[in-house]
Amino acid sequence: METSAKPSNNHIGRKIGRIRELRGIKQEVLAAELGVSQQTVSRMEQSETIEDDVLEKVAKILGVSKEAIDNFSEDAVVNYFNNTFHGSNHGPFYHCTFNPLDKLLEMVEENKKLYERLLASEKEKLDLLKDKK
Repeated sequence: METSAKPSNNHIGRKIGRIRELRGIKQEVLAAELGVSQQTVSRMEQSETIEDDVLEKVAKILGVSKEAIDNFSEDAVVNYFNNTFHGSNHGPFYHCTFNPLDKLLEMVEENKKLYERLLASEKEKLDLLKDKK
């Protein structure tokens, strides 16, 4: 008798990776916010379990709760979008309830702050190297 292995629905790393993708956040950005390398984030997304304190930090950066990551389901996302975009109340079109330009400006500001933090970190590293000489 042949059985196929069904992927675990409780694979926290995959859930983090999928939520990160849905939020439009690159591994490099998540890594910078966590203070780790991109490779570490990649390994984390391949791990079935993650320590609670790390999961809390990741959740905060992704803008979701730890419970949202624990309970994340690809089926729920599909159902959400099907109901949002094709629900009987909305017809076949999605009616935006916020100004997309405002959201874009928020993202630009967030990216600017992240860039400034990364730049400050690099300057600190340079100063440390200069002091060692």
